[in-house]
Amino acid sequence: MKLSIVIPAYNEEVLIGGCINSILAEVNDKNYDLEIIAVNNASTDKTREIIVSFPQVKLVDEPNKGLVKARRAGYLASKGELIANIDADTRMIPGWLDKVFEEFSKNKKIVALSGPPIYYDLSKNARTAVRIFYYFGFFIYLINRHILGVGSMLQGGNSVIKRTALEAIGGFNSNFDFWGEDTDLARRLIKVGGVKFTFDLPIYTSGRRFERDGMAKTGGRYVANYFSTIFFKKPYDTVKKDFKKKYVKTLAKIKE
Repeated sequence: MKLSIVIPAYNEEVLIGGCINSILAEVNDKNYDLEIIAVNNASTDKTREIIVSFPQVKLVDEPNKGLVKARRAGYLASKGELIANIDADTRMIPGWLDKVFEEFSKNKKIVALSGPPIYYDLSKNARTAVRIFYYFGFFIYLINRHILGVGSMLQGGNSVIKRTALEAIGGFNSNFDFWGEDTDLARRLIKVGGVKFTFDLPIYTSGRRFERDGMAKTGGRYVANYFSTIFFKKPYDTVKKDFKKKYVKTLAKIKE
């Protein structure tokens, strides 16, 4: 199967080169059929110039900012039967490609494959905390998937999806911009096939969001958006606004 690797990038001049080099190092001396697509998502720094400096990479310009918009642009420009979504701050681990092709070859019912991130620039204690968070998330996923029969688990920046499955569910959901977009994909993909999350498919990525916003706040946003997407099919901020509107309307009727 042909694999298309899509990398959305907004102002990633510091990290995009390392991401691409890690992919090229993994591809070296292997006969896999694949393409690398980097999406310049309205960057104002040197992201575009750096992408262009790699002749092995196909550049796509998406002027409308947003992670989902960038991933959709890369997907539409791709030719592969498998679409891999990774982020510009990731580093591909040796054996990643082997594991992807192995999983899709041995199980034809799988339509999506995903694994956890390893935050290479966080402290050891922080990485341990994140790993525990993912184990907890995996436990919640097992309950939701196999007991409640809702949703699945997908890590957006470390995922591979069959093109036919993406087409069957209508592609990416424009109601999501960042938070919850991977949960929404997983929720819809399980209707057309198997969605597998495995700790055997890790990828290195930056923990800058945790450092900037704090572990508790960032983790809380992931949890809130996971459950709002599973049960309300919307991002948490949208659900919160909807409830607020309903509360204001109800309060106004009571006052009348």
